[in-house]
Order: sequence, then structure tokens, then C-alpha cells
Amino acid sequence: MSLDSDVIVDRRRIRRKLTFWRLVAGLVTIAAIVTFGAIATTRGPAVLTPSGSIARVNIEGLIRSDQQRVQALERLEKSSHAAVIVHINSPGGTTAGSEQLHEALVRLKAKKPLVVVVEGLAASGGYIAAMAADHIVARQSSLVGSIGVLFQFPNFTELMKTVGVKVEEVKSSPLKAAPNGFEPTSPEARAALDALVKDSYAWFRGLVKERRRMDDALLEKVADGRVFTGRQAVELKLVDQLGDEKAAVAWLVAEKKIKSDLPVRDYKLNPQFGDLTFLRAAATIAFDALGLSSIARQIEQAGVAQAVDQLSLDGMLALWRPAAPN
Repeated sequence: MSLDSDVIVDRRRIRRKLTFWRLVAGLVTIAAIVTFGAIATTRGPAVLTPSGSIARVNIEGLIRSDQQRVQALERLEKSSHAAVIVHINSPGGTTAGSEQLHEALVRLKAKKPLVVVVEGLAASGGYIAAMAADHIVARQSSLVGSIGVLFQFPNFTELMKTVGVKVEEVKSSPLKAAPNGFEPTSPEARAALDALVKDSYAWFRGLVKERRRMDDALLEKVADGRVFTGRQAVELKLVDQLGDEKAAVAWLVAEKKIKSDLPVRDYKLNPQFGDLTFLRAAATIAFDALGLSSIARQIEQAGVAQAVDQLSLDGMLALWRPAAPN
């Protein structure tokens, strides 16, 4: 009986030691993941990319000001990539955010050959970003253009009358915080907004005229807010060529003397901890070491974590948005 008790005690001691060393191994692995992930996030994805390649940058969805994106493009300037292909699929966004992205791409173009490929859409602010390149490639059915600016705001005046709610305010001058959506927009407030829109629109038109080398007649034709197909956009000088990434690479080879055998590799503008495959694998090993195999399997199956981006677009918009169906 005493012997059985000793065996049980020994087994428990061994199990505790095994659990302890599993925990130590897991903590060491996680610490290594965090350290390397911090380095990768600080120095950018270029530290993980072999030299002698073409960087593929993706601009998708709504565009707004993003300092992390600017810093990532600045790191790309200093990287060993030979050239950059920017894929754009965006309806635009805020005018300021689109301007910021355009200027960051112009600075990048000064350091490395850069060409833009329009995927499904490069409208309004998306087209502002595309104009940073000296050469724009679009698919035949891509939508390009929407040269214009808008200022949108909801007005709840009639709704508030219905529910019997009134908002009172004290302000320093009639145009302070106007329009506010809680009262009818005054002619003075509407005139002030109209001046803002016209000023930003003049800037947008001037950018198109300069970057795309258009005369006034052609500018008037394309700058009425419409979008055009890729086929139409070539004729209107909004884009330079029909094609895809292969056409962009061919242009880089022919015009910028880039080697034809260079691979095209993704360059992430906002690297996330879970986006790095080897880090995900290391995390799986760590959870395995801790005996949490079920969580490890979930990590393997989940892949890249999908974050829900709650975008609020405030201020002047350079945005193309088709009307919602009735």
C-alpha cells in the first residue's frame, strides 16, 4: 500500500514538472513572437522580404488619413525593392486622406519606379491616389474618374418636429457649427459650404490637368463627376493603358529598365501581428506546448484575423457612391 502511494506521489511530481516546463516553453515562445513581431511592426514588412523584387501595394476600400500607411510607404522608400506596383480598388474617401495618400505615393515615386493598376474601381479619392503614378494601367471594365467633391450631412429637422424634440443652442456667430442637422440650413451656411466645395473641386481639377497633361476642353469633358470604363478612360487620357499586373511589369521593364525576372511580392501597409504566417505557426506551437491543442487548431484554421473597421468619414469627401436602390 505504501509503495502504491509513493508511485502516485512520484507521478504527480512528474506531472507537475512536465506542466511547469510546458509553461516555460510556451512563455519563451510567446516572448520570442512578441519581440520579433514588434521588430517587424516597427521596421515594416521589408525586413521579411528578400531583396531584388517588385513590391505590390494594395489600396482598397474607403480612404481616410492614416499616418501608419504614410510611415509604411516611407519605409518602402528605403527598402531594397526595385520598383512598386500599386493596386487600387477604391471609391475614394475624405479629400484630406486622399491628398495625404497621393503625396506619400509621389514621394515614393521619387525614390522608386511606380506604376498603378486599377482593379475594379479608382474613383474620386481613389483616382487622386492613382494620379501619383506616371503610368496608370486599368482593366477594360474598371471604373475610373468621378472627379468632384461633395459635402454631405443629415438633416433631422422634420423628424424632430414629428417626435416633438427641439435643440436649443447658444453660439458665438451664425455660421458657428453650421450646418448642424437640427435646424434648416440657412442661405449663409449653404453659401459657405458651397465655397468650400468649389475650392476643393478647383484643387482636384488642377491636379488632374497637371498630372494627366490635359487641355481645358478635355478637362471639362472628364471633370463633371462621372465615372468611365477603362476603355473610355484610355481615350480620355485618364489612364495610359489597358491591362493588368503583367502589363504593369512590362512597362517597368521597358521604360524603367527593371529586370524582367524579378518576382512581385506583397508589401503590407498596415502589418498586423496575426498577418505573419510564421508568427501564427509559432503561436500554434506555443499553445501546443501549454497543452491547449484545441486553441492551437483554431489558430491554424482561422488564418488571418479579420478586424471590423468602423469608418466615419467626416469633412470634405472625394467619394463616388452609386445611389441606393429604392
